[in-house]
This record gives sequence, C-alpha cells and structure tokens, in this order.
Amino acid sequence: MRLLVVEDEVRLAHAVQRGLRAEGFAVDLTHDGVTGLQMAREGGYDAVLLDIMLPGLSGYRVVQALRAEQNWVPILLLSAKDGEYDQADGLDVGADDYLTKPFSYVVLLARLRALVRRGAPERPAVLAAGDLRLDPAAHAVARGEAAITLTAREFALLEYLMRRRGEVVSKTELLERVWDAHAAPEANVVEVYLGYLRRKVDVPFGRHALTTIRGAGYRLEADGG
Repeated sequence: MRLLVVEDEVRLAHAVQRGLRAEGFAVDLTHDGVTGLQMAREGGYDAVLLDIMLPGLSGYRVVQALRAEQNWVPILLLSAKDGEYDQADGLDVGADDYLTKPFSYVVLLARLRALVRRGAPERPAVLAAGDLRLDPAAHAVARGEAAITLTAREFALLEYLMRRRGEVVSKTELLERVWDAHAAPEANVVEVYLGYLRRKVDVPFGRHALTTIRGAGYRLEADGG
C-alpha cells in the first residue's frame, strides 16, 4: 500500500513515516501543502495523511482542490485543533476521517486500515445532477444560479434521491431512510413531498428530474431532467 504523509512538524512526520514503513507501507513524505497537493494528484496513493495547518496551502484547501478534480483518494486529516466545529469543517470539505494530535499510533493504524478497506468511491462534498446542485454542509440547493429554498424534510428527501441519482428508489426505502420509522407517517407522505419538490426544483425551470416509476418507486434523473 502506498501512502502520502503531508505534515510540517518534521520530527512527527519522520516518526510516522518510520512507523508506517515498519508496518509494510510504502510511504512518501512532504512538509508543505503545495507539494502535497501535487504529489496527491500524481502519486496514485491508497490514502493520504494530511495535516491542516500547512505552509503554502492548508489541508482544507488541499482536500477541496482534490475533490473538485474528482480525485477521491481517501484522506485522513491530522490536526491539533480538536474542536467539534474544526472536525466538522474537515469532514464537510471532503475528508474521510479526522484524527487529533497527539494521537495513538495504534488508532492511526486502525483508521488507515479502515480507509484503505473502503477504497476510493465517488463521494463529492456537493451533489449534482445536471444543473441541480445540493450542498449538504451549507444546506443549500440551486438550479444553475437560482437558489431554491426547501424545508428540512424536503431537503432530506432530495439529498437521499440525489445520492442515488439515476437509480429507482422504493417508497419503503424512502420511508425508512428519510422519515422516522417510529413516527408512523401517512402512507402517501412520499407522494406529497415529491409533489412539493417538483413544484420547487422542476416546474419553475421546465424540468422533469423527479420521476415516478409506477409499481417500483421514484428516480431522480442523473442529468437533472
């Protein structure tokens, strides 16, 4: 397995590199964000360990740049910033995991193994279907340049359908994933909320993204309708 470590604390970086090499990983090392971004783009790594506070380019910016280029290499952020909002920000920009310093080497290895097992499937921070875009972190939806205001339930339903764009999703699955299973929602609640969404994301723009597949479920067209 090939790993990239981007860490400006030189002693820590070399200690991590030695430890990982002892575990059988092939490890490349750099100490600044600009070089780290270039290496991550070109290196074909199985995972990247990335500090946040880096000279040249922050870890957040490195993650954003890679994800914007549809580079889905698994990224584990390392940081002395242990606030809950710091961790949320790191995950929201597209990182896969976040580990605070000082950290347990045993935990670092376990996190890395988990990242490598999951591989690098597509997982954009902003979901898109044609010109329809949904940003889960900012809780924002837009068609092109036009912002669309949704209720919390409408947003949750659209997000789930966009994550499964191009696929038929059953009513039962939507009830289980979007509604509280213990709330006993009305049987037609999915149709009602699909109607709400169509009036906001389709009708004003002359689109047909949200499709009912009779007897099977619902589909959000991958091209945005």
